[in-house]
Amino acid sequence: MADIALHEVTKIFGAHKAVDRLSLDLKDGEFFVLLGPTGAGKTTTLRLIAGLEKPDGGSLSIAGRDAAELSVAERDVAMVFQYYSLYPRYDVRENLAFPLKAVRGRYSPEEIEERITKAARMLRIDHLLDRKTDKLSGGEMQRVSIGRAIVREPSIFLMDEPLSNLDAKLRELLRSELKELQIQLKGTFLYVTHDQIEAMSMGDRIGILEEGRIIQVGTPHEIYHSPHNTFVASFVGSPAMNLLPATVSDGTLAIDGAFDLDLTEGGRARLGAAAGPVTVGIRSEDVHLADEGPKAVVYHIENQGVEKIVTLRSGKSLFKATTPATRAVKVDDEVAFVWDQEKLHGFDRESGINLRRG
Repeated sequence: MADIALHEVTKIFGAHKAVDRLSLDLKDGEFFVLLGPTGAGKTTTLRLIAGLEKPDGGSLSIAGRDAAELSVAERDVAMVFQYYSLYPRYDVRENLAFPLKAVRGRYSPEEIEERITKAARMLRIDHLLDRKTDKLSGGEMQRVSIGRAIVREPSIFLMDEPLSNLDAKLRELLRSELKELQIQLKGTFLYVTHDQIEAMSMGDRIGILEEGRIIQVGTPHEIYHSPHNTFVASFVGSPAMNLLPATVSDGTLAIDGAFDLDLTEGGRARLGAAAGPVTVGIRSEDVHLADEGPKAVVYHIENQGVEKIVTLRSGKSLFKATTPATRAVKVDDEVAFVWDQEKLHGFDRESGINLRRG
């Protein structure tokens, strides 16, 4: 078993509270992604689990055992870092062997070679075993870095933004390879990133972290379609969710300084019992250019191949719509649009909490 449980864990550095009463449960064999902006406390959380930092409050358990009673070695974790932790004077084989030889007498030469061969084949670097690491590409070096973790056959893998230094195409390739690797190894993966595309494409579940606190935990679908608050709504999704100040009154949703919508039954259900000032949210794919409806002016166009992201201006408000690339539209055109009211989100104007989540 390799489940991990954190209960109100706190870590303080001087006057800065890096992790603030963080509670989190990771299931055995799960690919869990911790997503948040720079400085949110993601790396500190990894270091607490690995035993490289000690919590100032709360409790942490691994496989049902109190982590305070476990040494770093007893935690059976392996870390993969953002920056390649390789020895440049060694070849790939020697780098992969290093974690096994570091514990003298535990592994025979035959077992070391067997583990190296297995990891190299899994990561498709077996043809690089005799090459010095300073002769490798960035993607090859990161594969070797992951291989150094795999050869130990730990039950928990902690990954600290391992793909952030790679180009976009290579990141896309390694995302799918890492997910496939986790399925093969059946290990527990805790993956840290600030990239919401990585989180959405890889995670079985995602935890959103802001200023050391967990804001929401859920599947990618839950996080995207039912954000807990405006922070999650704006942080997850590309482009970000449209968030506009509005007022609900007598069955009408009035976007401040822009246009009014007569709420449908579905729209009223999405906004709950809201009345008065709210923040309304809608994804760009749920805003459609149409033949009839409120009018707006095309402010900006982003061409993205099969689709366009069109920024519309209505009064003082700007919001985005996703439309097929074949749709003929240009800047300064006046267009009609409709909002899919079945996909509206209402947020409390003061707290930012989703009205449907209380």
